[in-house]
Amino acid sequence: MWGYAAVGADIYTALGIITLAALGLAPLAFLAAGIVFALVGLCYAELASAYPLAGGGQYFTLRGLGDLSGLVAGAALVLDYTIDISLFTVVAFGYFNYFLPWITFGHHITDFTTTIGPIHLAWLWLVESLVGILVLIWLNVRGIKVSTNFNEIIGTIAIVAQTVIVLAGFVLVWKPELVSHEFLFDRPSLSQFAFGSSLAIIAFVGLETISQVAQETRRPATIIPRTSIGLVISVLLFAMAFSVLAVGLVQPTEFRGHEGDPVALIASKIPIIGIVAAPLTAAIGALIVFISANSGVVSSSRLSYSMSQFDLLPAWFSRVSKRFATPARAVVVFGGVALLQTIFAFFTPGPPGKSAAIDVLADLYAFGATTGYLLVFISLFVLRLKDPFTPRPYKMPLNIRMTYKGNQVWFPVLGLLGFLGVLFFLIMVILTHQYARIVGPLWVIAAVVLFMLYRRKRGLPMFKTLPRDWETATKKVLLEAEEFKSLEEYEAALNEHRARMADRR
Repeated sequence: MWGYAAVGADIYTALGIITLAALGLAPLAFLAAGIVFALVGLCYAELASAYPLAGGGQYFTLRGLGDLSGLVAGAALVLDYTIDISLFTVVAFGYFNYFLPWITFGHHITDFTTTIGPIHLAWLWLVESLVGILVLIWLNVRGIKVSTNFNEIIGTIAIVAQTVIVLAGFVLVWKPELVSHEFLFDRPSLSQFAFGSSLAIIAFVGLETISQVAQETRRPATIIPRTSIGLVISVLLFAMAFSVLAVGLVQPTEFRGHEGDPVALIASKIPIIGIVAAPLTAAIGALIVFISANSGVVSSSRLSYSMSQFDLLPAWFSRVSKRFATPARAVVVFGGVALLQTIFAFFTPGPPGKSAAIDVLADLYAFGATTGYLLVFISLFVLRLKDPFTPRPYKMPLNIRMTYKGNQVWFPVLGLLGFLGVLFFLIMVILTHQYARIVGPLWVIAAVVLFMLYRRKRGLPMFKTLPRDWETATKKVLLEAEEFKSLEEYEAALNEHRARMADRR
């Protein structure tokens, strides 16, 4: 349910902006991104169960490709987490503002906007979002404790509500002829579809969350693959169902002005239950999306803490508050970045009645995800070759057996397809996302400069990978995770390898 709160909330955020971009071909955009997402999920299921450490994709990249690549992956993912805080807080209050016409006795949300030249500033929405982020920072500095039961209850309610909306929508009001009409006569241009498809990847971002908590999971060899695959299937089903339902229920242009509450708009169009389902969906959407924003605060501080432990970031980021025993510095820094991103997004020029803020943040979101995932796939290939000794309780299906430096290894065919898919989306992001292709690389360059200055100050080689005892680290992790069988297999594989090397000498 922790994973669902991070990934399942994406459909509440992405449905409107992707449908507006891809028009009648929105289901195909979701499908293309969903297939790549499934392959990414299988990759993470393998790596997180084999290397159950809190660093997630950054740790996999560090171990497979070295310090500089690990830094780039970590920087891209931290960028994603800060945008996660900003974007999901904005969307959470977009759903909350569904109730504004009732709260203000008939005034519409557009009454709370002001025009400053080409900027149409939704000032109330901006203030709400900034306050929401400040609340998340305050809670995480003090040490928020989210109970497992709370996540289970909220996740279950969200799944039930989404299921009711999908089933009622298809049974009561969905029109297949409208789907075919939109598919044939409301097609986007090639560049629009490329933009919509690359944007659709944000509907499936969040798998990092599971790998981030892998270190606290007992028996991750069993739990992580089941969780990851179950999450992939459930999120993919809901994303495809909502995209097909949306195209057969409303005109794509009807989402304009509803980028902040697209699922509530869908629910309001359903007869009989719509009058109740719409406000209920808005309330659930606001809650689950806000929880997802909180996961961005948690993950950014955890990831920066992990990076500082490996000398990729200054130790300053890993300092824990004496009073609250939390990584308060990292929480404040990356929460502050999210505040700046939110202000920048709301002050971006855009047409009236359209949420430029959500468009800008979603534009940026795709860069971090695709960059991080691309490096994780490369790490999968390298670790299969360099580290065939670590037990892999779960392997991606379809592997080709080969010999590498005297060791039997398995090359992942689906991993190659996933790599090509993510590479395609990254190229589309760079070509079609006007903000991401500038801000994303600048963020990574800034991280590299900070890395160089830190390494120079410490007297460490700037770009050389520091020697690390991965064998001891792996044994320790497997022991703490109570994976005793995997630990025995690992030690046996290492002993066999050492015996072969001794015979050759």
